[in-house]
Amino acid sequence: MDFIALSVPAFFILIGLELAGAAIAGRKWFRFNDAVTNLSCGIGSQVLGAFFAIITFWGYTYTYENFSLLKIAETPLNWFLLFLGVDFAYYWFHRLSHEINAIWATHIVHHQSEEYNLTVALRQSWFQSMFSWWFYLPLAFLGFSPLMIVTVGAVNTLYQFWIHTKAIKKLPAPIEFIFNTPSHHRVHHGTNPQYIDKNHAGSLIIWDRMFGTFIEEKEEVVYGITNPLNSFNPFRANFHYWFELVDTARKADNFKDKLFVFIKPPGWFPASLGGFKPAPPVDLNHVHKYDTKTTAFTNIYILIQFALILGITSYYMFFSKDMIQSGDPSILFFAMFMAGFILLSLYVFSLFFENRKTAYGWEIFRQLLSLGMLWFYKEDAIFNLLLAGFLGIVLISILVLFIKHKTESNRLKAA
Repeated sequence: MDFIALSVPAFFILIGLELAGAAIAGRKWFRFNDAVTNLSCGIGSQVLGAFFAIITFWGYTYTYENFSLLKIAETPLNWFLLFLGVDFAYYWFHRLSHEINAIWATHIVHHQSEEYNLTVALRQSWFQSMFSWWFYLPLAFLGFSPLMIVTVGAVNTLYQFWIHTKAIKKLPAPIEFIFNTPSHHRVHHGTNPQYIDKNHAGSLIIWDRMFGTFIEEKEEVVYGITNPLNSFNPFRANFHYWFELVDTARKADNFKDKLFVFIKPPGWFPASLGGFKPAPPVDLNHVHKYDTKTTAFTNIYILIQFALILGITSYYMFFSKDMIQSGDPSILFFAMFMAGFILLSLYVFSLFFENRKTAYGWEIFRQLLSLGMLWFYKEDAIFNLLLAGFLGIVLISILVLFIKHKTESNRLKAA
């Protein structure tokens, strides 16, 4: 059972409540372009994660069946011990993802947003799972079944959703002492120099207290990364740091420094390139956030199209693993086609947010490409009915885009 997929409706209900609460209180905690980008990164993580999950589950299963020391029974006590084991493994993965450049290159995605709300919880790297699962492998070696590990891992992930909010200030002291809370995790997302690489906890903050990485939230937190992304493109979000590392390694003088670029902490540079560069100080009175202006029409259009993509993604999340493992080449092709279409959609939305001239052309191509799903389900009456409605939306979308683009072109000529 995919607990993450089943929790999606609850995620959006809570996001809606937080958004409504912020609006009533007059708090500017959300920006539409930022929130959609956060969700786009999360969607991409789920789309590609369907392929990666098969690999990681196979790794747990192979280790458990061939090398496990024991076969641990599913008793309440053992579930609790596994919860501690998973949370401990997560702490060390999370900590090292901030201390090793090659892992930070995947984890950085989660920290790029300059806002802090529940959509940030869903801003996940597309490739992080390929690094993180190794940290849980010892649990399979000890004798915990793959199903137990995956289940507790999902619970640990779900716990971390609610701590991405400004709405909750401080909880009672015993809770703050034991558990990871919004206050503790706000610190973790800060670019303030004293907050960097602190509070790596998943569910329990006790690991940070034990290993010297805990700090209280005191100064107001400035969110994001020290070298801002300045983009709403989810592809750039997931690849930009890799490009930076490769470029730095290329400029390094010797092989040792080239290797160190990938295994040293963020901020490390060879002496020939200036040496370590610490995080710059933040000025709480002059915080600049990357932003762009789009028309109300564009935002409404993207909102409608994004809602459709959420529906397609929900279907994909529930059935992709079965499609991938079906053994039928046509079904596997369709799963890959759907994954590619979703990722392309996320890219096109970012073009609109960044006011790229190519956005209209790419969007029309995307709408036409979506008709490929009609062909796959051409013999299914129910899906033909649903997709006929979808076809209507596609044609209306293309017409609206054409009129909008024509209007804007005429306005620019007149100016």
